[in-house]
Formats: sequence, structure tokens, C-alpha cells
Amino acid sequence: MIIIDVEASGTNHEKHSIVSLGALDISDPARRFYGECKIWEGAHIMEGALAVNGYTEAEITDSSKQTEAELVRSFLEWSQHIADRTLVGQNVSFDRDMVRAACDRADLPWDLAYRTLDTHTLCYMHMVKRGLTPPLDEQHRRSALNLDAILNYCGIPDEPEPHNALTGALSHAEVTARLLYDQKLLPEFSQFGIPWRTLGDTI
Repeated sequence: MIIIDVEASGTNHEKHSIVSLGALDISDPARRFYGECKIWEGAHIMEGALAVNGYTEAEITDSSKQTEAELVRSFLEWSQHIADRTLVGQNVSFDRDMVRAACDRADLPWDLAYRTLDTHTLCYMHMVKRGLTPPLDEQHRRSALNLDAILNYCGIPDEPEPHNALTGALSHAEVTARLLYDQKLLPEFSQFGIPWRTLGDTI
């Protein structure tokens, strides 16, 4: 499976651009991908988006950076020899749609699947099967399982800020391994225990 994280100039795949993309092959975690790009000409910049990913407008419009098209072409080439190319991540439909829209803009063939695995769903199910109640955002009446909440549930501190696409992909990969297989995956997180294994839970 391909763990993926996209940082973008906003949340609308039709109006906004990818600014960085991180990924790794969960079957071979040392095999990683990371790249940054300038936004495509005419792409919008959502207020607040750059505060999340830490880029400045000058950085995402830097003419010396590769284009969005070049970035997604490199990512697709990197992914070609992975046996299972199912995309996995937190709210991964966003990442999938951003990459697919970038392919459409670049007239590149999209050959990844529509089906995905979402770490939010994995964590929600894991909690329910342990007899726990997933946290609720009462103001918005929806699940409160954002990435930091999932990391914490899996025994890992919050994702560092500002968000980085490769750091995000590593975080998604580690929680996926813990939630699916009850196993640690990456050396970056080896010092953090798996809470339910410490407690002796079985699910």
C-alpha cells in the first residue's frame, strides 16, 4: 500500500495546487518519496492554508521549483513497481483527489484506484472494537479523530508543526501499522509503545 500525504494551497482540488507530496511503500518503509513544487499558474491560495504547511507565498510561486505536473509525474513513476498501490492516509480522499486533479491538468494518465484506506476509519473501528467511544466534536456534531488524536491513541505525540508532507506520510504509516497489525513500523517512532499492547488488550 502507498501511504500518502499532500500539502496544498487550499482544500479544493479544482482551484488549489499541490505544494508538496510525501509517500512511502508500507511493504518497504525505507522506500520513500518526497517532492515540492510551485503552484500551477492561476491556482488559488486559501487563507490559512500556508499557516498549516509553513510555506510562504514566495516559496510556492518560486519559478526555480519544479511544476506540479513534474511532481506528480515523478510520484507516479516512483509508485509503478509497488505491488499494492492502494492509497492510505488521513482523510485520504483529499490527497487522492488532489493528485488526480493534478494529473488531469497535466494530461497524465491516472492509474491509481478510487478505493482507499482512511486512517480515521481504521482508528474509529479499532476504538469501537475495544469498547471505547470515539471522541465527538459536539459543536460540529462529527468525529473528533483528527491525526493528532489518532497519533495520541496509538501512543505517539502530536505531529510537528508546521505540517510537512513526508512527516505526515510517516505518521500515517506508523498508525496504520499499529491499527492494522498491532506492530511498530518505523524507527522514527520506535521509542513509543503501543498502548493497547501494554495494557494486554486483545481485539
